[in-house]
Amino acid sequence: MSMSEPQLQIKLLSDPQLLGPVRGIVKASAEKAGFDADSASHLCLAVDEGLANIIRHGYESDHEQPIWMSIWFEADDQPGLTIHIEDEAQQVDPSTIRSRDLEEVRPGGLGVHLIQEIMDECSWEKRGDKGMILKLRKRLPGNLTGCGSSGPDDGDGIER
Repeated sequence: MSMSEPQLQIKLLSDPQLLGPVRGIVKASAEKAGFDADSASHLCLAVDEGLANIIRHGYESDHEQPIWMSIWFEADDQPGLTIHIEDEAQQVDPSTIRSRDLEEVRPGGLGVHLIQEIMDECSWEKRGDKGMILKLRKRLPGNLTGCGSSGPDDGDGIER
């Protein structure tokens, strides 16, 4: 995938009240890309969880901070959507971002797990001197494996 200019880019504040409109944008984008209603809803959930984590943990519930979301409609040999979510929150070591133990029964803490199960590819990276980037990729049906699920190694050294 080449990283040309995104076809859709929005800037929003870290206000939880904006999550509903963002879900609408993601759902419409997923359907435009060819995903069925269930897959589009799952994509919305993954993006919603990523944004909620930025708001709650990155910005410590400060509702006046910037977040950028970029969407690419991929039409190459692996059509689908690529979504990047960027912030200016405190940076964290990406290797420390993981789901809580699923055996521990309690509310909350499953956002990272859901993102990894829904998306084909996902990564958290530091963004320059400040902030993080959550990179998400979902292919249209035919090669659907969660980025955290077990499966064959595709040559990048990461077992899927």
